[in-house]
Amino acid sequence: MMYHFYIFITIFFTVYGQIVIKWQINLLAAIPSEMIEKIYFFLGFIINPWILSAFFAAFLASLSWMAALTKFTLSYAYPFMSLTFILVTFMSSILFKEAITISKTISLGLIIAALIIGTRSN
Repeated sequence: MMYHFYIFITIFFTVYGQIVIKWQINLLAAIPSEMIEKIYFFLGFIINPWILSAFFAAFLASLSWMAALTKFTLSYAYPFMSLTFILVTFMSSILFKEAITISKTISLGLIIAALIIGTRSN
């Protein structure tokens, strides 16, 4: 059971990073057109504490993923990562007012069905 926890910690940190990056990007102006301005733009973005927390979350997700893979085969563990699609879709709907359309709903249903089928064989 603890090894499944590692998978879910990986999912949590992955979703956190995606949501934080989107949140911070929404606060920025458009990317400048001049190359030197683009460099300064992205350097400022990279040193943003929230973005740094997203990078750290990715690092923690990687460590947790490595722990999970000490117990599970990759073909068993990796389908669980599809839960990130579902969670990001719902979180972006709540936090950023992004629409959940019929096609997204069908897609998420297919992802859930694939996850159930894919993890039952182990």
